[in-house]
Amino acid sequence: MAQQKIVVVGAGYAGVAATKFMSKKLKKDDVEITLIDRHSYHTMMTELHEVAGGRVEPEAVQYDLQRLFARRKNVSLVTDTVIGIDKEKKIVKTKLGKYPFDQLIIGMGGEPNDFGTPGVKEHGFTLWSMEDAIKIRKHIEETVAKAALEPDESTRRAMLTFVVCGSGFTGIEMIGELMEWKKVLAKEHKLRPEEFTLMVVEALPTILNMLDRKDAEKAERFMMKKGIQLKKGAPITEVTADHIVLKDGSQIPTNTLIWTAGVKGTTDAADFGLEAARGQRLYANEYMQAKGYEDKDIYIIGDLVHYEENGDGRPTPQIVQAAEQTGHTAAANIVAKIKNTPKHEFKSNYQGFMVSIGSKWGVANLMDKFHISGFLAIVVKHLVNLLYFFTIRSGYYMFQYMMHEFFHIKNDRNVTRGHSSRYGNVLWSVPLRVFYGSMWLIEASKKVVGDGSYLNPSSWFGSGSWFTDKVVFPFPWLQEQVTTGASAAGAHAAEATTAATGAAGGATDAAANAATHFGLSYAFGENPMPVFEKMPHWFANIMEFMMPNRDVALFMQKFMTFVEIGIALALIFGLFTWLASAATIGLTIVFCLSGMFYWVNIWFIFVAFALMNGSGRALGLDRWVIPWIQRTAGRWWYGTPRSIYGKNSSK
Repeated sequence: MAQQKIVVVGAGYAGVAATKFMSKKLKKDDVEITLIDRHSYHTMMTELHEVAGGRVEPEAVQYDLQRLFARRKNVSLVTDTVIGIDKEKKIVKTKLGKYPFDQLIIGMGGEPNDFGTPGVKEHGFTLWSMEDAIKIRKHIEETVAKAALEPDESTRRAMLTFVVCGSGFTGIEMIGELMEWKKVLAKEHKLRPEEFTLMVVEALPTILNMLDRKDAEKAERFMMKKGIQLKKGAPITEVTADHIVLKDGSQIPTNTLIWTAGVKGTTDAADFGLEAARGQRLYANEYMQAKGYEDKDIYIIGDLVHYEENGDGRPTPQIVQAAEQTGHTAAANIVAKIKNTPKHEFKSNYQGFMVSIGSKWGVANLMDKFHISGFLAIVVKHLVNLLYFFTIRSGYYMFQYMMHEFFHIKNDRNVTRGHSSRYGNVLWSVPLRVFYGSMWLIEASKKVVGDGSYLNPSSWFGSGSWFTDKVVFPFPWLQEQVTTGASAAGAHAAEATTAATGAAGGATDAAANAATHFGLSYAFGENPMPVFEKMPHWFANIMEFMMPNRDVALFMQKFMTFVEIGIALALIFGLFTWLASAATIGLTIVFCLSGMFYWVNIWFIFVAFALMNGSGRALGLDRWVIPWIQRTAGRWWYGTPRSIYGKNSSK
């Protein structure tokens, strides 16, 4: 078979899922997959409200396509706008070129549906793209700044009234962000949070209609408790620059209306000559093939597809799960055709729905069995997002997501209420880091110097050091190996017994003094208690496997000394501080299990955890080394991200 050319239009959830699937399944076949999108990045649409609401920066939900597909040799990226499709000649036309195809997947997504409401386009804001989110954020910041200086009370009140139209997931999550952001904005502009008015306007009599009613009612009670006004059964009939008009004729003064009331298929696909359903969505069959063009191998996926799975007139919902599953269906059928295997019908499998209201509270319905709310629902949402990165095989962006959501967050706006944020001053941990490193250096130095003098290097490596022929590990199997000289030692036995009578009188006192005492700090006169009196049996087996004889043990004690010196210097100079701290935790645990560590020094572990907060980036080499490694490794593994991908841009 000649090389198969597969073109995917749209790098949304559906397009990325389809491309990833085909790239993996066809990696041994002669195929070329071209992914075309007007942007050089994939947007995590479900988190746009966090950008619009000032919680995270745009890059937190913007994932470069090069980093997603850098290791996929059969995928080419093109940054361009599709303007037409020649279905007979099987060519995709873009503003900058033409792309022939054997199979075509169209996943260009949707766009806001204002249902023809006057004034929405001119005076309202939508939340359907990165540009939309940034525009909303900038408008709110500027409006609040102006309101703070506005002397007229009614004008000021209108400026501080923020209305969201639509009570679906996007609208409720947007109002939740505003609920938290208003406190920050009020503080920055010397306003009172009570001066802000937050409102959701919904045309239907209920909100969150994809959720179970009990879950939706929980969300409603929470929002009302937080001062969010809900106007249900109140369609908006007109939007102006300074107010909105409801169906009953009442007006709400506001300078900010965020429209999230509906979604339709993108108008960019309207001229492709494919049969359209209501809302500009394109008809497809159970294999996601475009209606009327099944023989042309054209597939429709994501928010753009209109497929009635149950024949009840309701198409697949415009949600992430449906987008990914339609993408997988289309991709699986392309793979099936190339490999000459049976086709796959679309079978939906929605695992549940969840909505966040701010960063700390949410509701979720999982598999239609488990209904959770509050903190736990937000934890589940984060886990679902992390699972998404796993499904698209992007460890890089999984890590970045955790950084943005848990560690690089400001104003306590995350599920841990800011306790995990790195935006604390790590400068004050520098003395602890240097002290801790010095402690390890001193302990390692003892193993080198032994009974010698620090000022006399010629006395090092002698008696008492770990560099002699004496095994220091108290492991029974090693001690048995060094008792072969027992006969020679017997000659000294008689001499040793002469002191027995004199020592007997003090035996009782010595035994008493030998008793160990538990404590987390050393007390004068007490004998500290080891963490383990003897090694656990399972650990002894591991150690005996690693150090089966005296020669290996002598090597290991020298090697561990060098490791401790390396860890000490790394901590003192702030180089690879996280790894060095993790290593000290590991070493300490090994010493504990070996019976060579005392409770009074257990603080070693907790100090190491404390230093894993990035302390090496304050007065340490990590400030320069870690960013350099990230840049260099990123270029090597992913290539260089670009603003435009195409034939003239190298991967």
